[in-house]
Amino acid sequence: MAEWTKKREVIRHYDSSASVYDAQYAEEQNAKMEAALNSTSLNKDSFVLDAGCGTGLLLKHIDKSAKLIVDLDISLKILKKAKKRVKQLPKVAVIRADADSIPFQNNVFDATFAITLLQNMPDPLVTLHETKRVSKDQATIVITGLKKKFSQEAFVKLLHKAGLYVSIMKMNSQMNDTVAICRKAGGENI
Repeated sequence: MAEWTKKREVIRHYDSSASVYDAQYAEEQNAKMEAALNSTSLNKDSFVLDAGCGTGLLLKHIDKSAKLIVDLDISLKILKKAKKRVKQLPKVAVIRADADSIPFQNNVFDATFAITLLQNMPDPLVTLHETKRVSKDQATIVITGLKKKFSQEAFVKLLHKAGLYVSIMKMNSQMNDTVAICRKAGGENI
């Protein structure tokens, strides 16, 4: 049950910071999203999952590029902020769920994003396996790893251990995270 102790801490943290989240983190989050999307293409038929969506900042980058977007987070208060953002977007679903138990069948999503998620999870490998499970075989899977928690070498090793092929890594001094564009191991290059 130690994993739920950590998850409850994360829920409390994001519930308490929901009202100021965008002011504190939007610039950093947008930089990561732009870095990822510069190397990623979505099409109008794409089903997209944003696991650990926070306030739904990714939406402004992809809302016109997908058929369906699922915003998923465990924090109720942060999801309320996301829900306000999607009010006028009929192709977006906001779901409260644990990224370690995503409530979808296997191989559903054409693109999966897990931005600023892994460092909040008790066992990042479990989270990566779950993210991989719900992604189609040729899906683009975007994962970020907080540099304070994961060295580049450790991050790549973790992704490989989860069965992900890393095709592009992006790092720069403006971002606190490394951005990895991945596919399931054995999939074609992006």
